[in-house]
Amino acid sequence: MNAGNIVNMIIRLVMRRLIGKGINAGIDAVGSRMSRGKPDGASPAPGQGSAQARNLGKRARQAMRLARRLR
Repeated sequence: MNAGNIVNMIIRLVMRRLIGKGINAGIDAVGSRMSRGKPDGASPAPGQGSAQARNLGKRARQAMRLARRLR
């Protein structure tokens, strides 16, 4: 194994982690926006919005993992 292969392997590992963190941050941001309130005036009870956002983000991450496995 030469130095170029080792460098590429390390870069791939770092990029995978950074991209994963960025995707998780984006999912959490969308989830928190969606839980702020509904346009029709029906908003979640106090304290429920953050729980709903966490559940939404968790389900999205699970779906992404499943999609990666199916690939």
